[in-house]
Amino acid sequence: MSDPRGRLCVVYSVPLRTSSAEPGVVDVEDLDPHGGRLHPAPRRTTWPGAVIEPPVSPTVADGSPVATTPAVPRAATPATRWVWDDTNLWYPDALAAGLRVERAHDLRLSRAILRRSTLTAATTVAQAPRDAWDDMHPVPTAPVPGVERPDALFDLGDRRAVAPPDPAGELRRQLEAVATSSGPGRLRLLLAAESAGALVAAEMSHAGLPWREDLHDAMLSGVLGPRPPLGLRPARLEALAERVRSALDAPALNPDSAPELLKALEYAGVGVRSTRKWDLERVDHPVVAPLLEYKKLSRLLTANGWNWLDTWVRGGRFRPEYVVGGVVTGRWAANGGGALQLPHQVRSAVVADPGWKLVVADAAQLEPRVLAGLSGDLVMAEAGRGGDLYQGIVDTGAVETRAQAKVGMLGAMYGGTTGESGRMLPRLAKAFPRALDLVEQAARAGERGEIVTTRLGRSSPAPGSGWDETQGSAYDESASSDAQSRARSQTRAWGRFTRNFVVQGTAAEWALCWMASLRGRLAAMPRAATPGLAPAPFTEQPHMVFFLHDEIIVHAPAELAEQVADEIRAAGAEAGRLLFGDFPVDFPLTVAIVDDYGHAK
Repeated sequence: MSDPRGRLCVVYSVPLRTSSAEPGVVDVEDLDPHGGRLHPAPRRTTWPGAVIEPPVSPTVADGSPVATTPAVPRAATPATRWVWDDTNLWYPDALAAGLRVERAHDLRLSRAILRRSTLTAATTVAQAPRDAWDDMHPVPTAPVPGVERPDALFDLGDRRAVAPPDPAGELRRQLEAVATSSGPGRLRLLLAAESAGALVAAEMSHAGLPWREDLHDAMLSGVLGPRPPLGLRPARLEALAERVRSALDAPALNPDSAPELLKALEYAGVGVRSTRKWDLERVDHPVVAPLLEYKKLSRLLTANGWNWLDTWVRGGRFRPEYVVGGVVTGRWAANGGGALQLPHQVRSAVVADPGWKLVVADAAQLEPRVLAGLSGDLVMAEAGRGGDLYQGIVDTGAVETRAQAKVGMLGAMYGGTTGESGRMLPRLAKAFPRALDLVEQAARAGERGEIVTTRLGRSSPAPGSGWDETQGSAYDESASSDAQSRARSQTRAWGRFTRNFVVQGTAAEWALCWMASLRGRLAAMPRAATPGLAPAPFTEQPHMVFFLHDEIIVHAPAELAEQVADEIRAAGAEAGRLLFGDFPVDFPLTVAIVDDYGHAK
C-alpha cells in the first residue's frame, strides 16, 4: 500500500465503454501519475485480457516513441493502477478469469468522498453542479442469488441507469481536487484505502467464505427439529407456539404477528407495551419463558435458517454482497445475506478446506484507541499500551472497575450522558481531557449544524432539509414550547451523530488501511503445499474471506497460518502508523488459528 513505486510511477489504465458490438472490447487510455496522456488516443483491447497484456510504449503527439524501460506484463508491474468508474463493474470479470489486480482507483467511491470533504470545499469537484458521477449507485460485488448475472460485460443496463462520461477527465478532476485541497496527503491515503477496500470486497465475494452446508443443516435440525415442509414451522417452534397460546388462552394466535401477540398479551393481563425482550423480562407471567425462547429460535430460522442456506451458500461457499462505504462514516454495509450479522450459532459451519486453516483476528477496543490517537491524548494511549485499555483506565485511578471504564468510554463516544455513563464522564474528562474534549467539540459542532471530518478527510453530511426550518421556528417570538423542545431534541441528536462520526469514521479508515496492507502482504506469501477449494486466483494463496468492522478472517494453508498471523499483526501496526504517525498509540490484535469459526472465540 505504501510502495513508493505505486505512488510515483503509476500508469493509469482507464477502461472506457466502447460502442463496438463485440462483447468484451474496451478502450484503454494510459496516463502518467498526474493524469497526462502517454499516447495520443486510447487503444482498443479486450477486458479482462488487458490486465495481463504488455503495456504499449509511450508516444508523443506525432506517434514517435518515448524512451522507457522494457515492457513487462501489467500483472507483474506494481506501478500499474487501474482506474475505473466502479470496481464491481470491472474487477469480478478479471477475478473470474483468474486475474488479480494489484492497485485500483475507484472513481465512484472517490467522487463521493471528494464531493463532501471539508478538505476539498474550495475545489472544482466540490463546487460543481451535480452530474452523472453523482448519480452513480453501488452495484453488487457478487451475483444476487436468484438473479442470473449477464454473461457479457456490457449487458449492464439493469445495473447502471446512467453511464458516466469521460473517466479520464473525471480522474484528472479528482487528482486536481486532491492536489489543491487543504490535506492532500490525508486524502491520497483515504482514496487509496477506499479503492483497496473495493478490491478486497470483490475478492472476498469471489473467493467466498468456506461453509459446510451439512453442518449448518445438522445444527438447525438439532435446535429447531427436522426441516419441515414449506409453509410449516419446525417442530420445536410449533411446540413453543402451542405453549404461548396455552399461556395466553389464545388457541388461534399467530405468535409471528406482532399486533395479534400484543392484543393477546393485553387480554391476558400481561402489562407490556411491546414484545421486546427487555419489556417481557420485567413481568412475571407463564408466557414469558416460552415466548422469549420462541422469538430467539424464530430469529435464527428467519435470519440463517434453511431458506438462507439454500439462497446464499453455493458450492461450499457463502458469497455475501458487501457495500464498501455503505454507511456515511465509511463503514461497510451488506446488501442481503446478513454478512455483518453472523450469529455464533452458525459459525461452526464456517470450516476451513482440508489442509487449510482460518486465521481470525479482531482489534481490541478499536474505537477508544482511535480516539486516543485522534486527540493526541498521551495518557489514554499509555493506558491501552500492550493490553486491555479498559483495565488500563482503571489502573490510572480514573474509575474503580473495568465495567465503569467501558460504559464511560462508550458514553463519551456515543453521547450517553445519563445513568452510569453520565456519572463516569466527569471522571474520564479529568483523567483524559484531550480525548473527551475532542468528542465534546465534535458534538457541539453538530449541535450548531456544522460538518465534522475524520482523520483522513471523510466528512459528515450536513443536517437534512428540515434542520433550518425546525431550528428557525424555535427562535420565532411566537414559537411554542413544543417547537422549542423539538429543536433541542434535534440538536442533541445531531450532536450525538457528529460526536461518534469522527471516531467511528476514523476507525473505519484504520480498518481499510489494515485490509489494504494485509492484502499486499498475503499476495507476497509462498503458495500452498495443498491447493484449497477457492477459485483462482486464490486456490493456492492465503486470502481474506470475511470482514466485520474490526474483524478479519483469512483462509490460509495450514503450513502458512502462523506466518499469516504475523502479517495480520504487522498490517495492523502499519495501519496505526499510516493514520497517526509516530504517536504512541497501539492496536493490539487477538488472533486465533482454528479449523472452524465457532472455535475462534
